[in-house]
Amino acid sequence: MRAIIIEDSRLARLELKELLKVHKEIEIIAEAEDPEHAISLIDELTPDVIFLDIQLPGSDGFSILNSIKYVPEVIFTTAYDQYAIKSFEFNALDYLLKPISKERLSKAIVKLSMRERQNQVKKQLKANGRIFLKDGEQCWLVELKDIKLFESCGNYTLVYFENYKPLVHKSLNNIEARLDEHQFFRVNRQFIVNLQFVKNVELGVNGNYRLTLQNNMEINVSRGHSSRLKNLLSL
Repeated sequence: MRAIIIEDSRLARLELKELLKVHKEIEIIAEAEDPEHAISLIDELTPDVIFLDIQLPGSDGFSILNSIKYVPEVIFTTAYDQYAIKSFEFNALDYLLKPISKERLSKAIVKLSMRERQNQVKKQLKANGRIFLKDGEQCWLVELKDIKLFESCGNYTLVYFENYKPLVHKSLNNIEARLDEHQFFRVNRQFIVNLQFVKNVELGVNGNYRLTLQNNMEINVSRGHSSRLKNLLSL
């Protein structure tokens, strides 16, 4: 599982990295010491989990969660216990008080591994099946094949079909785990596209692909996902 540590104290980052060394299932892919850098890294690298301090220079961990487009699992690491209730309003996986003990961290990693396994074994949505959508007082029963794309809105996702785009309380990451990538492809941190609704594929100026959908909406494919898309669609 790919992880980012977000902590303004260099010593605290070093201590956490040392504690995580025994957990071979965790790969630390980046570190950030301020909110702006953290938001950029999360949206760019799409980690599986972030270890997030609450008190940060000029802001706090909650502001980061309100700003990111891609939502990973969250384990808070803080010296303050008064934010515990608020942390779970953000669907945090765990809340670790500093100084973090080996035993307490191990319990958090076990919870993380269990959540990961649960996500992996969730029943995949069938292409010819239907899903229930609710936005406010409106409800729909929609065939999956009729959904054009999904757009991330933080902890929520816009679902595009026909002339509707209801906002559902599911992150794009959670929805992606239940979709067949041969039909629904994650083109960047913001969109998952139904490939059946792609009208044209063009090569952009940076070597990335740009998709034109049947409704003439244009979406840029990120560099990493452009390579995956090419491999998926090539003979």
